[in-house]
Amino acid sequence: MYSDRASHFWLTPKAGEMVDRQRLTQVGRAMRELGIEMIPAYSPQARGRSERNFGTWQRRLPQELRVRGITTKEEANHFLRESYIAECNRKFTVAAGQPESAFVSVGGKDLERIFTLQHERVVNRDNTISFANRVLQIERTRWRGTLAGCRVLVCQHLDGSLSVYYGPHLVGRFAVPQEEEKALDQSCGKDAALGNPAKDAGFPLSHSFSNNTVPFR
Repeated sequence: MYSDRASHFWLTPKAGEMVDRQRLTQVGRAMRELGIEMIPAYSPQARGRSERNFGTWQRRLPQELRVRGITTKEEANHFLRESYIAECNRKFTVAAGQPESAFVSVGGKDLERIFTLQHERVVNRDNTISFANRVLQIERTRWRGTLAGCRVLVCQHLDGSLSVYYGPHLVGRFAVPQEEEKALDQSCGKDAALGNPAKDAGFPLSHSFSNNTVPFR
């Protein structure tokens, strides 16, 4: 994946210098688990194709909406789905030099787990986890009485729910409360801080769990 050096793709110790390939962002970690090599762009020219594409959308699309008198989000989405995207593909698509597909199978990878925000935690003596000012209770498992002192992985999903893994074992799931679901539906998630592994950032930072643990529905 060829990308710019935005903070959600790469961690750069000093502005303008080489990216740190050892300290991965959430995006970098997901790409590594999928076996996708990431390549950072070090010059504006390297991003020319994507920038030209942005220009097409930013300059052309608003004029198309204006000419058709489209003023609402619902009307705009309908226009995109039913007309504009197909028209753009017809006008701007360039046939590939080699027609064969380069896509490969995911090979049985757990995509639901890979595409999460992941945070490592140590289980407390009472078999709980402290996460984002909340306490999550892990139930006993049949193969181990307690996980106290063990390192576990807390995975935050797109819908705000949490899952907790000890190695390959799923040891806990916690759902977003109903009062939070409406807020999740209304958010575009632009305040997600994927590039800062030190923070317990959710997909939107403004969405949090209640002070009590919530059983997964």
